[in-house]
Amino acid sequence: MDVQTLGITVLWTFLYGYLIVASIDFGAGFYAFYSKYTKRDHLTNRLILRYLSPVWEVTNVFFVFFFVGLVGFFPDTAYYFGTALLVPASIVLVLIAIRGSFYAFANYGSNDSMFYTFLYGATGLLIPAAMSTTLTISQGGFIRKTNETVEFLGTKLFTNFYSWSVVALAIVSVLYISAMFLLFYADKAKDEGATPLIRKWALFWSGPTILVCALVFFGLKNQAAWHYENILNGNWWWFAASFIFFLVAVTLVYMKKNYGIAFVAVMLQYGVAWFGYGYTHLPYILYPYIDINKAVVNETMASALVVVFIFGLLLLIPALYLILRLFLFDNDYVRGKSSK
Repeated sequence: MDVQTLGITVLWTFLYGYLIVASIDFGAGFYAFYSKYTKRDHLTNRLILRYLSPVWEVTNVFFVFFFVGLVGFFPDTAYYFGTALLVPASIVLVLIAIRGSFYAFANYGSNDSMFYTFLYGATGLLIPAAMSTTLTISQGGFIRKTNETVEFLGTKLFTNFYSWSVVALAIVSVLYISAMFLLFYADKAKDEGATPLIRKWALFWSGPTILVCALVFFGLKNQAAWHYENILNGNWWWFAASFIFFLVAVTLVYMKKNYGIAFVAVMLQYGVAWFGYGYTHLPYILYPYIDINKAVVNETMASALVVVFIFGLLLLIPALYLILRLFLFDNDYVRGKSSK
């Protein structure tokens, strides 16, 4: 494996970690608001808060690693995406600031405010929706380069069927992944009040998730025929395997057993589809302007970056495991008891 392929694989792994961890966090915030709005917060919100308290500040670490690494490996990404993502990135930064601030206000302030909880929950859906535009832009057709000037075709992006299908997929995936994890977490906590309600959420969002996936594939055929053909030419099995893992997860939830295995199946469902998407998108980061074989920084720097980010990944995974082990899955903590 050449250095540029290894580099983008490591970065894609960071982004997959962010996809899972952030989806759980974003969805949990929305469910906290929804439970309060429907006056069922007494059933779920203590469980949700026990999850959010240790992890809400660390979800962006994976994304920061990916962003810094991408610009380091492939400097052209800053040139092209800098123009295209000016508005979406600004929106994301504002939403992250609002989310962090109102998390503190909602959970540590003196007032139990529905408005603060609403802002926290709403931003949890708007952030991935805004971020998803990057994946749409990378397919090509939304950036035009003329005379060394990069022009972002914003109107085309915001009136495009494929673009909105990707936004929809980002939102339903957040709600589906989060519900599946919270179901596992509630079951482990032996929370008989929260488990049946969260199970309904998980089953409810499984349908829209697979429906929107189909819409994304339909839109991809019209928007990026080159990528669609790469998938059909011997790479369809990635997505067939993802669908099988989806069936395993939903079947286990429907049968009310092995919720932990069900969530692992969800991670595999998205993991296989995520890496299949990335593999079939190669060699382009942005079609047709950024090719990993041509846009990579010099080989010496690329090799050094690969080593640094592999070490970063090896440090980050154990750190995340410690958070899970010491807090989330501590037998006393998960059941809301004080440790002895």
